[in-house]
Amino acid sequence: MSEPRILVCGEALVDLVPTGDAQFVARLGGGPYNVATALGRLGSDVGLCSRVSTDPFGERLVTALAASGVDVSRVQRGPEPTTLAVAGIGPDGGAQYTFYSSGTADRLVTDPGSLPDSVAAVSFGTLSLVFEPGASLYADLLRRSRSEGRLTIVDPNIRPAVFPDGYRRRFANLVPSIDIVKVSDDDVQWLGQGPDASTPAQWLEAGVTAVVTTDGPRGLSVRTRRIHVQVPGCRVPVADTIGAGDTVHGALLHWLDREGLLDSESVDCLDEGQWRDALEFAARVAAITVSRPGADPPWASELTGS
Repeated sequence: MSEPRILVCGEALVDLVPTGDAQFVARLGGGPYNVATALGRLGSDVGLCSRVSTDPFGERLVTALAASGVDVSRVQRGPEPTTLAVAGIGPDGGAQYTFYSSGTADRLVTDPGSLPDSVAAVSFGTLSLVFEPGASLYADLLRRSRSEGRLTIVDPNIRPAVFPDGYRRRFANLVPSIDIVKVSDDDVQWLGQGPDASTPAQWLEAGVTAVVTTDGPRGLSVRTRRIHVQVPGCRVPVADTIGAGDTVHGALLHWLDREGLLDSESVDCLDEGQWRDALEFAARVAAITVSRPGADPPWASELTGS
Protein backbone atom coordinates (compact mmCIF):
# COMPACT_ATOMS: atom_id res chain seq x y z
CA MET A 1 0.00 0.00 0.00
CA SER A 2 1.35 3.44 -0.95
CA GLU A 3 1.82 6.26 1.56
CA PRO A 4 -1.53 8.03 2.15
CA ARG A 5 -2.39 11.29 0.42
CA ILE A 6 -5.21 11.81 2.94
CA LEU A 7 -4.85 11.23 6.69
CA VAL A 8 -8.04 10.99 8.74
CA CYS A 9 -7.56 11.68 12.46
CA GLY A 10 -9.93 10.59 15.21
CA GLU A 11 -11.89 7.84 16.83
CA ALA A 12 -13.03 4.41 15.71
CA LEU A 13 -15.81 2.99 17.86
CA VAL A 14 -18.76 0.61 17.86
CA ASP A 15 -22.36 1.70 17.31
CA LEU A 16 -25.00 -0.41 19.05
CA VAL A 17 -27.94 -0.01 16.67
CA PRO A 18 -31.47 -1.11 17.63
CA THR A 19 -33.20 -3.75 15.54
CA GLY A 20 -36.92 -4.27 15.10
CA ASP A 21 -37.10 -6.94 17.83
CA ALA A 22 -35.86 -4.75 20.71
CA GLN A 23 -32.31 -6.08 20.29
CA PHE A 24 -29.10 -4.28 19.34
CA VAL A 25 -26.59 -5.12 16.66
CA ALA A 26 -22.96 -3.98 16.90
CA ARG A 27 -21.82 -1.97 13.87
CA LEU A 28 -18.38 -0.47 13.39
CA GLY A 29 -18.34 3.31 13.24
CA GLY A 30 -17.25 6.66 14.57
CA GLY A 31 -17.11 9.77 12.39
CA PRO A 32 -13.40 9.58 11.43
CA TYR A 33 -13.60 5.79 10.96
CA ASN A 34 -16.53 6.26 8.57
CA VAL A 35 -14.72 9.01 6.64
CA ALA A 36 -11.61 6.85 6.24
CA THR A 37 -13.70 3.85 5.19
CA ALA A 38 -15.56 5.89 2.57
CA LEU A 39 -12.28 7.21 1.16
CA GLY A 40 -10.68 3.78 1.04
CA ARG A 41 -13.65 2.18 -0.68
CA LEU A 42 -13.82 4.97 -3.25
CA GLY A 43 -10.18 4.39 -4.11
CA SER A 44 -8.20 7.19 -2.43
CA ASP A 45 -4.88 6.52 -0.72
CA VAL A 46 -5.97 7.11 2.88
CA GLY A 47 -4.70 6.34 6.35
CA LEU A 48 -6.19 6.61 9.84
CA CYS A 49 -4.40 8.24 12.76
CA SER A 50 -6.06 6.97 15.93
CA ARG A 51 -5.70 4.73 18.98
CA VAL A 52 -7.77 1.56 18.95
CA SER A 53 -8.35 -1.02 21.66
CA THR A 54 -6.85 -4.50 21.55
CA ASP A 55 -10.22 -5.88 22.69
CA PRO A 56 -12.38 -7.92 20.25
CA PHE A 57 -14.18 -4.79 19.02
CA GLY A 58 -10.84 -3.13 18.34
CA GLU A 59 -9.61 -6.13 16.39
CA ARG A 60 -12.74 -5.96 14.23
CA LEU A 61 -12.22 -2.24 13.63
CA VAL A 62 -8.62 -2.58 12.48
CA THR A 63 -9.39 -5.60 10.30
CA ALA A 64 -12.32 -3.83 8.65
CA LEU A 65 -10.29 -0.68 7.99
CA ALA A 66 -7.60 -2.67 6.22
CA ALA A 67 -10.22 -4.57 4.22
CA SER A 68 -11.62 -1.21 3.02
CA GLY A 69 -8.21 -0.12 1.76
CA VAL A 70 -7.24 2.11 4.70
CA ASP A 71 -3.59 2.28 5.79
CA VAL A 72 -3.57 1.34 9.51
CA SER A 73 0.17 1.82 10.10
CA ARG A 74 -0.56 4.95 12.17
CA VAL A 75 -3.23 3.29 14.29
CA GLN A 76 -1.92 2.98 17.84
CA ARG A 77 -3.18 0.11 20.01
CA GLY A 78 -3.97 -0.09 23.74
CA PRO A 79 -5.67 -2.39 26.27
CA GLU A 80 -8.38 0.10 27.24
CA PRO A 81 -11.93 -0.70 26.03
CA THR A 82 -13.50 0.47 22.79
CA THR A 83 -15.87 3.44 22.96
CA LEU A 84 -19.51 2.40 22.55
CA ALA A 85 -22.22 4.58 21.00
CA VAL A 86 -25.79 3.43 21.61
CA ALA A 87 -27.89 4.70 18.71
CA GLY A 88 -31.58 5.46 18.79
CA ILE A 89 -33.35 5.69 15.44
CA GLY A 90 -36.28 8.10 15.05
CA PRO A 91 -39.29 7.75 12.72
CA ASP A 92 -37.43 9.66 9.99
CA GLY A 93 -34.40 7.35 10.20
CA GLY A 94 -32.33 9.97 12.04
CA ALA A 95 -29.92 8.81 14.73
CA GLN A 96 -29.32 10.02 18.28
CA TYR A 97 -26.51 8.70 20.45
CA THR A 98 -25.55 7.90 24.03
CA PHE A 99 -21.80 7.41 24.44
CA TYR A 100 -19.88 5.15 26.81
CA SER A 101 -16.40 6.62 26.56
CA SER A 102 -14.82 6.91 30.00
CA GLY A 103 -11.26 5.60 29.95
CA THR A 104 -11.50 4.25 26.41
CA ALA A 105 -8.55 3.70 24.10
CA ASP A 106 -9.22 6.43 21.55
CA ARG A 107 -8.92 9.19 24.16
CA LEU A 108 -5.29 8.28 24.87
CA VAL A 109 -3.80 8.79 21.40
CA THR A 110 -0.25 10.14 21.37
CA ASP A 111 1.47 12.47 18.92
CA PRO A 112 2.15 10.64 15.63
CA GLY A 113 5.16 12.84 14.96
CA SER A 114 6.06 14.34 11.60
CA LEU A 115 3.69 13.40 8.79
CA PRO A 116 5.14 12.12 5.51
CA ASP A 117 5.39 14.56 2.62
CA SER A 118 2.84 12.43 0.74
CA VAL A 119 0.02 13.62 3.03
CA ALA A 120 -1.73 16.43 1.15
CA ALA A 121 -4.89 16.64 3.28
CA VAL A 122 -5.70 15.99 6.93
CA SER A 123 -9.23 15.43 8.26
CA PHE A 124 -10.54 15.84 11.82
CA GLY A 125 -13.84 15.69 13.62
CA THR A 126 -16.45 14.42 16.07
CA LEU A 127 -15.58 13.14 19.56
CA SER A 128 -11.82 13.26 19.02
CA LEU A 129 -11.90 17.07 19.20
CA VAL A 130 -13.88 16.98 22.46
CA PHE A 131 -12.58 14.22 24.74
CA GLU A 132 -9.28 14.93 26.49
CA PRO A 133 -6.41 14.32 26.51
CA GLY A 134 -6.64 13.36 22.84
CA ALA A 135 -8.58 16.48 21.88
CA SER A 136 -5.67 18.82 22.61
CA LEU A 137 -3.28 16.60 20.67
CA TYR A 138 -5.55 16.57 17.62
CA ALA A 139 -6.01 20.35 17.86
CA ASP A 140 -2.22 20.79 17.82
CA LEU A 141 -1.93 18.42 14.86
CA LEU A 142 -4.59 20.41 13.00
CA ARG A 143 -2.72 23.68 13.52
CA ARG A 144 0.58 22.07 12.57
CA SER A 145 -0.89 20.55 9.41
CA ARG A 146 -2.27 23.89 8.25
CA SER A 147 1.05 25.63 8.95
CA GLU A 148 2.81 22.98 6.86
CA GLY A 149 0.60 23.79 3.88
CA ARG A 150 -1.64 20.72 4.01
CA LEU A 151 -5.36 21.00 3.22
CA THR A 152 -7.37 20.75 6.45
CA ILE A 153 -11.02 19.78 6.81
CA VAL A 154 -13.03 19.57 10.04
CA ASP A 155 -16.50 18.18 10.72
CA PRO A 156 -17.50 19.11 14.29
CA ASN A 157 -20.36 16.57 14.04
CA ILE A 158 -22.04 17.97 17.16
CA ARG A 159 -23.49 15.49 19.66
CA PRO A 160 -25.36 17.75 22.12
CA ALA A 161 -25.53 15.08 24.83
CA VAL A 162 -21.74 15.03 25.25
CA PHE A 163 -20.47 18.27 23.73
CA PRO A 164 -19.96 20.87 26.50
CA ASP A 165 -20.95 24.47 25.92
CA GLY A 166 -17.24 25.33 26.06
CA TYR A 167 -16.72 23.50 22.79
CA ARG A 168 -18.11 26.51 20.91
CA ARG A 169 -15.11 28.57 22.03
CA ARG A 170 -12.71 25.72 21.22
CA PHE A 171 -14.16 25.42 17.73
CA ALA A 172 -13.91 29.16 17.15
CA ASN A 173 -10.24 29.02 18.16
CA LEU A 174 -9.63 26.22 15.63
CA VAL A 175 -11.34 28.01 12.74
CA PRO A 176 -8.25 29.96 11.53
CA SER A 177 -6.51 26.59 10.97
CA ILE A 178 -9.31 25.08 8.85
CA ASP A 179 -9.61 25.18 5.05
CA ILE A 180 -12.98 23.39 4.76
CA VAL A 181 -15.65 23.20 7.44
CA LYS A 182 -18.15 20.42 6.81
CA VAL A 183 -21.27 20.80 8.97
CA SER A 184 -24.90 19.75 9.16
CA ASP A 185 -27.70 22.25 9.47
CA ASP A 186 -28.12 21.10 13.10
CA ASP A 187 -24.40 21.74 13.75
CA VAL A 188 -24.76 25.30 12.45
CA GLN A 189 -27.71 25.92 14.78
CA TRP A 190 -25.88 24.53 17.84
CA LEU A 191 -22.66 26.44 17.16
CA GLY A 192 -24.68 29.62 16.63
CA GLN A 193 -26.06 29.68 20.19
CA GLY A 194 -24.77 31.28 23.39
CA PRO A 195 -22.06 33.83 24.20
CA ASP A 196 -19.41 31.98 22.16
CA ALA A 197 -21.66 31.60 19.11
CA SER A 198 -20.17 31.72 15.63
CA THR A 199 -21.64 31.48 12.15
CA PRO A 200 -20.49 30.28 8.71
CA ALA A 201 -20.07 33.91 7.64
CA GLN A 202 -17.70 34.49 10.56
CA TRP A 203 -15.75 31.31 9.75
CA LEU A 204 -15.22 32.50 6.19
CA GLU A 205 -14.15 35.92 7.45
CA ALA A 206 -11.64 34.22 9.79
CA GLY A 207 -9.96 32.41 6.92
CA VAL A 208 -11.97 29.27 6.15
CA THR A 209 -12.06 28.70 2.38
CA ALA A 210 -15.38 26.83 2.13
CA VAL A 211 -18.28 25.78 4.36
CA VAL A 212 -20.08 22.67 3.14
CA THR A 213 -23.47 22.10 4.78
CA THR A 214 -25.69 19.03 4.73
CA ASP A 215 -29.41 19.46 5.32
CA GLY A 216 -30.83 15.94 5.19
CA PRO A 217 -33.19 15.26 2.28
CA ARG A 218 -32.95 18.93 1.25
CA GLY A 219 -29.45 18.33 -0.02
CA LEU A 220 -26.03 19.94 0.21
CA SER A 221 -24.67 23.46 -0.14
CA VAL A 222 -21.34 25.22 -0.13
CA ARG A 223 -20.47 28.82 0.68
CA THR A 224 -17.18 30.50 -0.04
CA ARG A 225 -16.33 34.17 0.05
CA ARG A 226 -17.33 34.36 -3.63
CA ILE A 227 -20.03 31.82 -4.36
CA HIS A 228 -22.99 29.87 -2.99
CA VAL A 229 -24.00 26.56 -4.60
CA GLN A 230 -26.80 24.23 -3.53
CA VAL A 231 -27.72 20.79 -4.88
CA PRO A 232 -30.67 18.56 -3.96
CA GLY A 233 -30.29 15.24 -2.22
CA CYS A 234 -30.92 11.99 -4.05
CA ARG A 235 -34.32 10.51 -3.29
CA VAL A 236 -33.90 6.92 -2.03
CA PRO A 237 -35.64 4.72 0.58
CA VAL A 238 -33.89 5.54 3.86
CA ALA A 239 -32.87 2.70 6.17
CA ASP A 240 -31.20 5.15 8.57
CA THR A 241 -28.91 8.18 8.36
CA ILE A 242 -25.98 6.76 10.34
CA GLY A 243 -22.77 7.77 8.58
CA ALA A 244 -24.46 9.95 5.95
CA GLY A 245 -22.56 13.12 6.79
CA ASP A 246 -19.31 11.19 7.18
CA THR A 247 -19.83 9.74 3.70
CA VAL A 248 -20.31 13.26 2.30
CA HIS A 249 -17.05 14.27 4.01
CA GLY A 250 -15.17 11.32 2.53
CA ALA A 251 -16.74 11.64 -0.92
CA LEU A 252 -15.87 15.34 -1.11
CA LEU A 253 -12.23 14.65 -0.28
CA HIS A 254 -12.17 11.81 -2.79
CA TRP A 255 -13.56 14.07 -5.52
CA LEU A 256 -10.88 16.68 -4.81
CA ASP A 257 -8.22 13.96 -4.80
CA ARG A 258 -9.48 12.43 -8.06
CA GLU A 259 -9.52 15.82 -9.79
CA GLY A 260 -6.01 16.76 -8.61
CA LEU A 261 -7.35 19.60 -6.43
CA LEU A 262 -6.27 18.41 -3.00
CA ASP A 263 -4.70 21.67 -1.81
CA SER A 264 -5.99 24.90 -0.32
CA GLU A 265 -5.18 27.09 -3.33
CA SER A 266 -7.07 24.79 -5.70
CA VAL A 267 -10.08 24.65 -3.37
CA ASP A 268 -10.11 28.44 -3.17
CA CYS A 269 -10.20 28.62 -6.98
CA LEU A 270 -13.07 26.15 -7.52
CA ASP A 271 -15.84 27.67 -9.62
CA GLU A 272 -19.59 27.10 -9.32
CA GLY A 273 -19.59 24.27 -11.84
CA GLN A 274 -16.80 22.40 -10.06
CA TRP A 275 -18.50 22.78 -6.68
CA ARG A 276 -21.77 21.55 -8.18
CA ASP A 277 -20.01 18.47 -9.56
CA ALA A 278 -18.35 17.80 -6.20
CA LEU A 279 -21.59 18.15 -4.22
CA GLU A 280 -23.62 16.06 -6.64
CA PHE A 281 -21.01 13.31 -6.41
CA ALA A 282 -21.09 13.46 -2.60
CA ALA A 283 -24.90 13.35 -2.59
CA ARG A 284 -24.90 10.29 -4.83
CA VAL A 285 -22.41 8.45 -2.62
CA ALA A 286 -24.27 9.35 0.59
CA ALA A 287 -27.58 8.18 -0.91
CA ILE A 288 -26.22 4.65 -1.05
CA THR A 289 -25.09 4.84 2.58
CA VAL A 290 -28.51 5.91 3.88
CA SER A 291 -30.26 3.23 1.81
CA ARG A 292 -28.80 0.47 4.01
CA PRO A 293 -28.48 0.00 7.78
CA GLY A 294 -25.55 1.46 9.68
CA ALA A 295 -22.55 3.34 8.35
CA ASP A 296 -21.78 1.27 5.26
CA PRO A 297 -20.30 3.56 2.57
CA PRO A 298 -20.29 2.25 -1.00
CA TRP A 299 -17.40 0.94 -3.05
CA ALA A 300 -16.43 2.73 -6.24
CA SER A 301 -17.86 -0.17 -8.24
CA GLU A 302 -21.34 0.60 -6.86
CA LEU A 303 -21.38 4.07 -8.38
CA THR A 304 -22.65 4.21 -11.92
CA GLY A 305 -20.70 6.78 -13.90
CA SER A 306 -18.42 7.63 -10.95
